[in-house]
Amino acid sequence: MLVIPAIDLKDGQCVRLRQGDMDDSTVFSDDPVATAERWANAQARRLHLVDLNGAFAGIPKNAEAVRAITQALPHLPVQIGGGIRDCATIESYLNAGVSYVIIGTAAVKNPDFVREACDTFPGHIIVGIDAKAGYVATDGWAETSTIRATDLARDFRDAGVEAIRVTIRDVLNHVGKKNNNLHSALEARSRASHQAISHSLLTQNSSTTFANHVNLITDPLSESRFIEWVYKNNIVNGF
Repeated sequence: MLVIPAIDLKDGQCVRLRQGDMDDSTVFSDDPVATAERWANAQARRLHLVDLNGAFAGIPKNAEAVRAITQALPHLPVQIGGGIRDCATIESYLNAGVSYVIIGTAAVKNPDFVREACDTFPGHIIVGIDAKAGYVATDGWAETSTIRATDLARDFRDAGVEAIRVTIRDVLNHVGKKNNNLHSALEARSRASHQAISHSLLTQNSSTTFANHVNLITDPLSESRFIEWVYKNNIVNGF
């Protein structure tokens, strides 16, 4: 099982958006490297980075911060998402020390790009699926497509991706009860394709807070492929 702490980057700072709203953010730190080092010291085995500005702009906007983190922590695998629309961007990140690149919006709008990326950079491509009410959201949650998250996951199951990352924005309702419909459907599909499952609950807060709220299960069917589940809970402080 793999717990992946995340750092969301906006204007070079570590933030958390509320409901994906760029105008409603909380700044947790203005030092991304120090934040990454804290997670490394807490024994994180991988780090997830999000270029929020890049997700909205369609091009990298926090690449300097990403490079600073990979240079400071060369032995910690890093995955990055946000604003990745072409192979040149992927190559640039991999050359900067990033281990995995997440394709999100482009996976919906240009699925052939995902297959090209998998062929060009085997073992380094993750498909990121942001799910809202069961449908795939794009452009940093700003738009909602007509494609079901389960269908998109199925489409890329055999495309050669290293993993599929599913962020369920509405997994918890306002009374704190888990909405398991999408979770169960995707889990059933992943088991059918012999993919291991890793549930990731991400926060910018202390590792103690992170540990107190994480919920993990694993499937021993495979060690090489997995689905990352990201639970977005805006009720608990820091999520």
